Amino acid sequence: MAQMNENGAPRKSLLYNLMITFFIVLLLNAFVFPSFVKPKVAEVGYDEFLRKLDAGTVTEVALEGDALTFAAAEDGGEALYKTGAWPDGDLTNRLLEHPEVKFSAEVVEEASPLMNLLLGWILPIAVFIGLGQLLMRGMQKRMGGGLNAMSFGKSSAKIYAESETGVTFQDVAGEDEAKEALTEIVNFLHDPDKYAAIGAKLPKGALLVGPPGTGKTLLAKAVAGEAKVPFFSMSGSEFVEMFVGMGAAKVRDLFKQAGEKAPCIVFIDEIDTIGKKRDGGMIGGNDEREQTLNQLLTEMDGFDANKGVVILGATNRPDSLDKALLRPGRFDRRIPVELPDLQGREAILRVHAKHVKLEPGIDFSAIARATSGASGAELANIINEAALRAVREGRERVGQADLQESVEVVAAGYQKKNKVLSDREKRIVAYHEVGHALVAALQTGAAPVTKITIVPRTSGALGYTMQVEESERFLMSREDILNKIAVLVGGRAAEEAVFGSITTGAANDIEQATRLTRAMVTRYGMSDAFGMVALEALTNQYLGGDASLACSNETAAEIDRQVIAIVREQYERVSKLLRDNMEALNRVAEYLYREETITGEQFLEILRPKALEGGEQVA
Repeated sequence: MAQMNENGAPRKSLLYNLMITFFIVLLLNAFVFPSFVKPKVAEVGYDEFLRKLDAGTVTEVALEGDALTFAAAEDGGEALYKTGAWPDGDLTNRLLEHPEVKFSAEVVEEASPLMNLLLGWILPIAVFIGLGQLLMRGMQKRMGGGLNAMSFGKSSAKIYAESETGVTFQDVAGEDEAKEALTEIVNFLHDPDKYAAIGAKLPKGALLVGPPGTGKTLLAKAVAGEAKVPFFSMSGSEFVEMFVGMGAAKVRDLFKQAGEKAPCIVFIDEIDTIGKKRDGGMIGGNDEREQTLNQLLTEMDGFDANKGVVILGATNRPDSLDKALLRPGRFDRRIPVELPDLQGREAILRVHAKHVKLEPGIDFSAIARATSGASGAELANIINEAALRAVREGRERVGQADLQESVEVVAAGYQKKNKVLSDREKRIVAYHEVGHALVAALQTGAAPVTKITIVPRTSGALGYTMQVEESERFLMSREDILNKIAVLVGGRAAEEAVFGSITTGAANDIEQATRLTRAMVTRYGMSDAFGMVALEALTNQYLGGDASLACSNETAAEIDRQVIAIVREQYERVSKLLRDNMEALNRVAEYLYREETITGEQFLEILRPKALEGGEQVA
């Protein structure tokens, strides 16, 4: 790889390219261009000239020193010939005998030196340089650098001027704690003298951590909008370059620009791209990424906090960040941006619904209860899906039914209207879903059933049973988890109790039940065999929460036995409950088979005539 100068450009590259271009143009001027400029002339004898003259085909004659050049008409065109000037004193008289022939002595006119320079040198060099630039850009695109790959050391950060973000704290809902933590930064940027008077310093950096879609980027823009200061936005992946040292140069340029526009806010999204833990010099490490990280650490250390430059970072993988990046004096604060609670979800829905025409009397709290665990981005998508549904059905306003349907679309996908189940499969799916619902109705404290359907969805589900908690729950007891497992296995138990066989329709139920049971044993300390011992380590809690066992092989085998025993126990309990309430199971399943979709109220109405055995009386 070519050595770089301090500006990032390869040394000798410009001089080398100019020399190559000069040599190519020299060869072209010597051998190629003259063949295009000079016309093609055939050499003939003087006798041939005389014959053509006597034949009357010669149209023009010119004397050039000792050579004679003439034009003769041939085959509807005109050809040029050249011959040596024979000592012929009667040549002039011969030419005068043919008045149609023009003859003269050629006057040699030298072309303009400026024109020769322009056509022979400047224009070809410009053409070669232009072609070189086009080829270079094509190479950059193929190598993934785009048009900016050769903008060495220049930051590609998007710069928003004062109040250009168009976002304030009023546009952010459901993250009251995060907004409160960031308000202090806004106050410092507004009135730094108040803090300087007591000796307080502005935090150099704040790290926004949380799951995807919770509004980390939106919060950063809101801070800039509230403080009315310039806002630099850049993704961590934009620091990654194909040349070693280019990421570090971009970091230097970013902080240089920020210092010139202080006070301002610098936002680095997905900072874990360049801020991952260093590998201690092991073979296979990423030198470019580590150099970029080192430069970021250096810039944050050397930055004067009193200038009013705040560094905001966002990540959903805080466990992967380098410890040096998280120490005080760099990212001083760690601000969680978690999934919204019930009130937060309702507030987010109302914020996004401001731009949508709604029918009067929309119950956002019902939608918020049905979307437990949803992020702000998912809630915004629900509002948009509801608006799209209203347009598809030819209505000008969004109703409650549109919002309810959009919740199901986001959760399970669109209805597959072209998928037709056979009569037997449709009946099996009906009993499967009613099995879930009936077991939920038999459980103490289980979430109420709000909808049962056997209409296939694009997610692959042939049907589903929707349960919505009446209020927000933050803790689950051992009994609550066991009841939830019982509801999950209720579908398979109903299939076996009615048809005497089992199908593949319970695959997702089995996966969820196994995951929940394993968490009981390994993480929640709800197993009599192990007690309060953590047997699993949770990683990437904001990205699905992958778990890895932290125990011996013998303990892992015992964990498997415990999980199998708990699931089997709940399956046997549920099977007995369904057999005891077979009449109710048949009644609801047959109704669902005919109607395909029933609401929670309809489900309870069907169950009211008779009491259920083994559980609570349905009210």
